[in-house]
Amino acid sequence: MSAQEMSSTAEITSPDLTLILQRFEDVQHQNTAQSQPYKVTREYKVFRGDEKQPSSEVMAQISFVPPATKTYRITQAGGKSRGGKMVCELLDQEIESAKKSHESEISRANYDFVFLRQEKLGIRDEYVLRIIPKRKERYLFSGQVWIDTTTFRIRRLEGVPAKSPSFWITDIHITMQFAQVKSMWIPISVDAIATVRFLGRYTIAGRNISAGNPQSSMPNSDPYMPAYD
Repeated sequence: MSAQEMSSTAEITSPDLTLILQRFEDVQHQNTAQSQPYKVTREYKVFRGDEKQPSSEVMAQISFVPPATKTYRITQAGGKSRGGKMVCELLDQEIESAKKSHESEISRANYDFVFLRQEKLGIRDEYVLRIIPKRKERYLFSGQVWIDTTTFRIRRLEGVPAKSPSFWITDIHITMQFAQVKSMWIPISVDAIATVRFLGRYTIAGRNISAGNPQSSMPNSDPYMPAYD
């Protein structure tokens, strides 16, 4: 190993927050999910309070066409309509975030960062950073982000929107998990715990059941088993 490589390794081990963020931003801009179309079928289950059985179940097909066109279509819905409306509100937020890709990306342009700790997420080592939005927008989050120490890809995002997504939702905590599907690094799950005005607490569990590039004939990766380059 050259002296330059040893120096670089030492800096990452330190860790150096500025260097972490620079590597992280570089990797985000290289993500092929931003430059090729893909479709995701996501299943949502909505639970009210501590109930074990979902009060609503929704299936949505989400499509992305670069550079910033994301749409969704509800393909199946059952149970209480309130749950379906909450799922649509979450999807609307995801669509708006895609349209404002530069304004919503997790970067130093939109957030301040604080290094919290280094820990394992599954079998991978992660940097855990606090993210503090610079503006009150509903597509920005106040919370934490987990960044893989080797690939510098975001593995997990957890927090609350900087601005409430709607009048009816008085409080919402969102958790997103990311993984590689084919050559793309995309969300594979979106979970939320929300307090709905006059109705109480709801839990929303969203999982991808299929995902991929519609122009490719390659089989889909298992969305529950993250793959790494």
